[in-house]
Amino acid sequence: MLETILTSHHQTSSLKSVSQVSHYPLDLATLNENLTSVSALEIIAWANQEFHKHLVMSTSFGIQAAVMLHLVTQVVPNIPIIWIDTGYLPKETYLFAEELTQKLNLNLKVYQSDISPARMEAIYGKLWQKKDVDSLNLYDRIRKVEPMQRALKELEAKAWLAGLRQNQTQFRQQLTYVNKQGDQYKILPILTWNSRDIYQYLTKYDLPYHPHFDQGYVSVGDWHSSSPLTADDDNERNTRFHGVKQECGLHLPTTVEEAQSLDSSQL
Repeated sequence: MLETILTSHHQTSSLKSVSQVSHYPLDLATLNENLTSVSALEIIAWANQEFHKHLVMSTSFGIQAAVMLHLVTQVVPNIPIIWIDTGYLPKETYLFAEELTQKLNLNLKVYQSDISPARMEAIYGKLWQKKDVDSLNLYDRIRKVEPMQRALKELEAKAWLAGLRQNQTQFRQQLTYVNKQGDQYKILPILTWNSRDIYQYLTKYDLPYHPHFDQGYVSVGDWHSSSPLTADDDNERNTRFHGVKQECGLHLPTTVEEAQSLDSSQL
């Protein structure tokens, strides 16, 4: 069925219209306008056609991670999949990662900080316990952002597929299907999907949720900075980072120019 989708007239003509703006640097305005009329599978197929061996994807093995992992590997089976292991993930996340790696035959690339958890705690203390933005940002730079940047460099990535969705955070509402972040293009095939789309895809392909979903979690990261959703939470992301912030830094602009570009996209 997937082969039929990828070789259909609609997919071919859609990718042809997208490829007309596929030259460096990419014309993001025209490209994103064209991508609004194609499917998530078609966006992934275009990205593979455009960037080929320089295309990677990332996963956190979070609650709904199976959707993007299944989608992408149906089109690009051997794509390098970057997983940033902070050293503080719940046991269930490690088991879930192992399950999906075996089930989907993932080409998993695991990266960790050069600073061990024990060394970090000895030097800086338990940063997550301070519950202020500066401490949490330092934690994220050490445990997540630095290893991610190293992964992108070592894998010679020019483009990065990720499963961000517009309805997750205020920052993500500003994003388009293709964004420039640092030296890479960030490509978001399921950007406009909602919770129903996610549920239907998981059900259709008999894919599992993260085990914490049954415990009331709607988002899960490190064990010390994730909690189940409660009636007092007015946003799903309030269950992360003690409600102090919504983003860990992996997906935020890396320069002032990128931040200004995102801001101007709302005008």
